[in-house]
Amino acid sequence: MFTKIDLCSMALLKLGEKPIQSWREDSAPAQLARTLFEPTLDALLSLYPWRFATKRIVLNKTQDDDFVIPSDVLRIIKCNGQIIGNKIKADTKTITILAVVKTEPEMFPGYFATLLATKLAMEFCIPLIGDSGVFQMITALYESEYRSAKFIDSTSVNQPNIEQFSLIDSRF
Repeated sequence: MFTKIDLCSMALLKLGEKPIQSWREDSAPAQLARTLFEPTLDALLSLYPWRFATKRIVLNKTQDDDFVIPSDVLRIIKCNGQIIGNKIKADTKTITILAVVKTEPEMFPGYFATLLATKLAMEFCIPLIGDSGVFQMITALYESEYRSAKFIDSTSVNQPNIEQFSLIDSRF
């Protein structure tokens, strides 16, 4: 289980910096962590339909004859309606959406925590150490970890066996 402080400290360690102990520290790393953690996390969660952050949500129609998208939804993957701003128009009383939602760090699998720490290191690099060579190395590491994380996430759940399917039965 990871905390926000753990993830920011991991990012700082990747840059050769000292970890932070608290959000309240009066230091440049702590200020960067406070400022950049949430937007970086939201952006990274939104990039891909991570299984651990994807939820089916049933919405009920409001008095305005539409559906309000919950505030914790970062990205809608599937929806049977027309999205307009933070609302969905559809001709039904309820609607089910598949969405990527904000997720607390305690729920992150290891591959995503490592990826987020590297992404944070990218964000912290230029303001904190100002070395473009280190930035390029961290960026290359991030791209490699991103590919690996997507692969792990996409293959982490076994596909159900196909049973009682006539085409397969006729072949054997």
